[in-house]
Amino acid sequence: MDGTVLVADDDRTIRTVLTQALTRAGCRVHATSSLTTLMRWVGEGKGDLVITDVMMPDGNGLEMIPAISGQRPGLPVIVISAQNTIMTAIQAAEAEAYDYLPKPFDLPDLMKRSAKALARDGAPRAATAAPPPPGAEDELPLVGRAPVMQAIYRLVARVVNSELPILVTGESGTGKSLAARAIHDLSDRRTQPYVPVSGADLEGADGPAALLARARGGTLALEEVGDFPPGAQAKLVRLLDALPDPAPRAIATTQTDLNALMEAGGFRQDLFYRLGGVVIDLPPLRDRVEDIPLLAEHFLLRAEREGMPQRALSDGAREAIRAFTWPGNVRQLENTVRRLAATGTEPLIADTEVAAVLGSQPRPEPAQTHAEEERLSASVARHLRRYFDLHAGELPPAGLHRRIIDEVERPLIEICLYATGGNQARAADLMGINRNTLRKKIVDLKISVTRRRKLS
Repeated sequence: MDGTVLVADDDRTIRTVLTQALTRAGCRVHATSSLTTLMRWVGEGKGDLVITDVMMPDGNGLEMIPAISGQRPGLPVIVISAQNTIMTAIQAAEAEAYDYLPKPFDLPDLMKRSAKALARDGAPRAATAAPPPPGAEDELPLVGRAPVMQAIYRLVARVVNSELPILVTGESGTGKSLAARAIHDLSDRRTQPYVPVSGADLEGADGPAALLARARGGTLALEEVGDFPPGAQAKLVRLLDALPDPAPRAIATTQTDLNALMEAGGFRQDLFYRLGGVVIDLPPLRDRVEDIPLLAEHFLLRAEREGMPQRALSDGAREAIRAFTWPGNVRQLENTVRRLAATGTEPLIADTEVAAVLGSQPRPEPAQTHAEEERLSASVARHLRRYFDLHAGELPPAGLHRRIIDEVERPLIEICLYATGGNQARAADLMGINRNTLRKKIVDLKISVTRRRKLS
């Protein structure tokens, strides 16, 4: 790697780590905690690449990108941010940043992207668009810091204003319809109609024409397209082949495995190819356990804005919510949190309240796929395939083995601790490992241990 890199971040540790890594890779590095200094260096002609944080003491790194482009057209800017929401990814794309990475970032991944930027083998990842409506971030359904969600954020940011159709897949309750609506609301079609479409809406001779008249240049949201009957599928193919100008964009959702459905003869192959321009697979909560407390707090704040009592999670409540399996995914979590917000009398939600609410819900069946119990290895394989697909033909960053082991090991330890009431000796026995080994893993993985009544 060759070139000069300008690093702007108010965290001294991050500046040091990036300076050392980039220097070892052969780069010259200028690092600062000030956007003012960064802009002075840019104006002086220094730097072949800029790496900047968003929230800085003297300004917003995203807002500096147009000024950087004005002074140095073509100078690539990589944005890193602790504000791990889809809105940050969208704003980075709209500002024509070369790339965006959330904090904490994977250093080998950042080095790989920096090398590509210095080699000038790419262009900004997205065109500019009008800014999202005020307050949109507060209502976004895509909340989470898990790596799989960050990959989805970057994918959405790249395609939100493209003409490609989008297929949103995922289990029931993962937020497919909400995600489809968010993509529309964040796109440059947001002022045009958003028209939900079921199979019944395509019935009758005037059905397709009426939908096109309603949608105009907006979005046709094809809800649970895997359930469309054969006649509706045929009409949908003809509709998509004869779109008027301006053409609406098609965003389809499905919880059905369309590949399996095609093999069984239940879904048209030509329709699948027309809908699958970009596939966004929303993960179930069991694949992003670290996001569960974040989502719960998001829903508590939303309930408060709607007039419900102000409530917060105690440590015990947070651990209980995190340890639950959530077979109904985000929808079940939101309904549970809203019930806790509405029915409690104390400002702090206790773990006993959570246990009472969760205990009144139907007990989940074992996770199943295609009517057969899914083995852990199959679930991991499915997760890895989705992870590779989200990198759009590129290899994931190095260190994949360690990251996957950590993702499996952390929930295993947390659930064993929850089941044993926080008793580390019993949890170690349950897992079949040494107690000191367990203690070291708890520290290394930053796992919070709460003593409670053990499961019977």
